[in-house]
Amino acid sequence: MKSSNIGGQAVMEGIMMKNKDDYAVAVRKGDGEIVVKKDTCRSIAGNCKALTKIPFIRGVFNFIDSMVLGMKTLMYSASFFEEETNGEAPLTEEEAAKNEKKEELLMTGTVIVSVLMAVGIFMVLPYYLSSLLKDMVPSYHIRTIIEGLVRIGIFIAYILLISKMEDIQRLFRYHGAEHKCINCIEHGLPLTVENVRISSRQHKRCGTSFLFFVLLVSICLLMVIQAESPLMRVVVRIALLPVIAGISYEILKLAGRSENSLVNLLSKPGMAIQKLTTKEPDDSMIEVAIQAVEAVFDWNEFERENFGNKDTAEG
Repeated sequence: MKSSNIGGQAVMEGIMMKNKDDYAVAVRKGDGEIVVKKDTCRSIAGNCKALTKIPFIRGVFNFIDSMVLGMKTLMYSASFFEEETNGEAPLTEEEAAKNEKKEELLMTGTVIVSVLMAVGIFMVLPYYLSSLLKDMVPSYHIRTIIEGLVRIGIFIAYILLISKMEDIQRLFRYHGAEHKCINCIEHGLPLTVENVRISSRQHKRCGTSFLFFVLLVSICLLMVIQAESPLMRVVVRIALLPVIAGISYEILKLAGRSENSLVNLLSKPGMAIQKLTTKEPDDSMIEVAIQAVEAVFDWNEFERENFGNKDTAEG
């Protein structure tokens, strides 16, 4: 397997694919038409793009950029179905510009609230619950392990809970189509519906695996870095988040390009959780994913360079 470095995300009835600074969103509208929009990413690093290249620091910027881009493309895909539901006429350029500004503000607020909720639920709450065991479990290290297991349990319970929703089930199917396309390319197969269909829906560079690495790295760091007072322990957990994200990103990058047995072992739990966050797509979903890939990535050239001079243009 050869890493292509492309990644993506499922959106409402569609797929977003990103390659370097370019991304494309492909959405299947209610009438069956596939709409593809291509654009360029803007990093929060601004003109200091070198920060996105420095190991252990780049992970923080990439994580935030991914959240912002993910929210933006999700809102874009949702806009198609809001228009169909409301039966409104297409917006003028001026109205569209005003709406875009409103959406940017809404998106910023949503990202901030989401981060705060995630910190509270996945960092502070598990610590509080594990601290209740202090009398029964005097060892700080054992309580830290219990805290980490509680954190992982909350994460899995959250996925299981939202996976009951019909819209989320369809989102997970598109997520599966995204992974299958990337696996198809990285295993040297021409990007056709037939080849994508037989490819794996699990991938080592998935965001689900990244989140699992975050949970795992947090346990390791908190075993080493201790604080005396309960308040400082909460502060330490929050302050360490950029460090945890940076380390987790590097592990994920390594996993994506390595077949080392230890790396594969570390990837197994995240891959297992992907069985919950990805489902088998149908051919219509695969078609959408293929169009998203082809808008930002020349898979023919990639396969010629990495798998030999063969005719990849035909299935």
